[in-house]
Amino acid sequence: MNAAHYAGPLLVTLVYMGVYYAAMINLLFVKNRLVRQYQDRGEKYDRYFNTDREQLAADRKIGNTLEHMPPFLALLWLTAVFVGPTWATVGGAIYVATRIAYPFLMGPRLGRGVASRILLATFTGYGVLAYFMAVLGARLAGVEF
Repeated sequence: MNAAHYAGPLLVTLVYMGVYYAAMINLLFVKNRLVRQYQDRGEKYDRYFNTDREQLAADRKIGNTLEHMPPFLALLWLTAVFVGPTWATVGGAIYVATRIAYPFLMGPRLGRGVASRILLATFTGYGVLAYFMAVLGARLAGVEF
């Protein structure tokens, strides 16, 4: 397997890993800041049984990234190998852009309802996953690209 041939999907994978770790770092910063704020108020911070909207948003950002990681990476690399790295790179870059946009579209706090603007990132991401499945299905059916 030639790494240069798969440079696009490799780069997409590395950027996605960066997005994932950025979400983890954000979660740690939010948690540490909230711990200090609660201590300053003389309250006990409970990481797992609180309803702090900022904590909920940080949890959702990392959770969403992690939930979609296995299907995205599997479909990205199946597409790269069986359909072509260009097809995988284009779809993967669009998908990663949706993951980068997700936290900004959500905002710093999560309330009762989810901001409808995150549906832009969500549905675009689902569209890319459907695209990967479609081109893989077409390849399986013998369609050449």
